[in-house]
Amino acid sequence: MKSFEYTITDPVGIHARPAGLLVKEIKGHPGVTVTVAKGDKSVNALKLMALMGMGIKQGDTVTVSVEGEGEDAVCAAIEGFFKANF
Repeated sequence: MKSFEYTITDPVGIHARPAGLLVKEIKGHPGVTVTVAKGDKSVNALKLMALMGMGIKQGDTVTVSVEGEGEDAVCAAIEGFFKANF
């Protein structure tokens, strides 16, 4: 399993448009499971409503975990996505 921490910089936090794009990005990498955790709560990042329901706001730090086939490359791609969109 690979993981990274990211502090949200988007003024709105994780909201519908970029969360939907994140789901599309993850679906482009079959065979992996991506989990987003904040505090003691974690959700499968493919579950759009659950991800938005976490209430992640600007300044919050999340831990993103990637597990499965090619997790090194997928983790790097997802981290790049977070930097570009959140």
